[in-house]
Amino acid sequence: MSTDNRLGFIEVAGTPHDVGIQLGRFGRDIAHRHLIAGHAWASVMEFRGDPRVAGMRGLVEARFPAYWAELQGLAVGLDLLFDDVFLWNCRGDVWAFAPDGCTTVQIPGDEPIVAHNEDGDPGFRGHCALAHVRPEGGVAFTSFVYPASIPGHTFAVTEAGLVQAVNNIRSRDVGVGLPRMILGRALFDCRTLDEASRLLETSDRAGAFHMTIAQQGDPRLLSVEFTHTSCAMAIVDGPQCHANHLIHGNMRDERQVITGSSRSRQQRGEVLLAEAANASPDPLDILWDKSVSTLPIYRAQPDDPDHENTLATAVFRVGPQSIDWTVYDQAGDPPRFTMNGALTPH
Repeated sequence: MSTDNRLGFIEVAGTPHDVGIQLGRFGRDIAHRHLIAGHAWASVMEFRGDPRVAGMRGLVEARFPAYWAELQGLAVGLDLLFDDVFLWNCRGDVWAFAPDGCTTVQIPGDEPIVAHNEDGDPGFRGHCALAHVRPEGGVAFTSFVYPASIPGHTFAVTEAGLVQAVNNIRSRDVGVGLPRMILGRALFDCRTLDEASRLLETSDRAGAFHMTIAQQGDPRLLSVEFTHTSCAMAIVDGPQCHANHLIHGNMRDERQVITGSSRSRQQRGEVLLAEAANASPDPLDILWDKSVSTLPIYRAQPDDPDHENTLATAVFRVGPQSIDWTVYDQAGDPPRFTMNGALTPH
């Protein structure tokens, strides 16, 4: 694998506006060369006049002024219009086919494991990073970040010991509420699993996400599906996997888009977990599986039907006193980053 395509690491600190500027500068070149020239950007920009977007803006500015400032700084750093950057950060709320995928493996136990494939636009390979962010007035965290996007919708660990992994859900029922990426960002400022749960359950939500949440010192492993109208929260009591559609209880009856890739990854993951029923499954055996050659769990093919590839794999082991986590940027390669009870890599 070319060193030019390796996952980077950046450190960001300051006021929310400063944080946004630095994240914007990090992604500015590829945003102008690739993102804004692409189909996804053009498709999202078709919603510029949608009244729901005005409602989302008002809610973010009123409830989360720090993230509003972060978005404003992001636009400055990107050298793009704020209105367009805000809309891009609402992409999954307004457009069901936003190019964000992912697969998560959840293994409960005394030390819960959260393992995650981050699937996104293959044009961003080599242009994403782990960002260690220390915002004034907020909780420090380390998160996988995409160019032109605020953190909070990928995988991350926070100074409070929260671990988050997020999967795209392509809901057909979107309303006025807080953008799902803003809710993901707000979760970083929660201090406990219960606080994070209340945030997701009680907030006005615009779109849909699946989140896996765990916390150092707490044996619970939470699997959360939410849409504009519903929120289902379950404590994981056995090894599970989750792709990009709603599967919990009545949530599966909600109107949603289930792509062939999402269905195939969910089914294959469940088969692999069933085969490992009497042993502790290795999450990498699942996340790096390519047995279904046309629609594999680990996505590297140039003709992926959802236009997504696996850009990183993260494995978190959430212990009573520390979180050990490893990040890979290519299946089968040695780890790109290893963190032992810290937010920054050794």
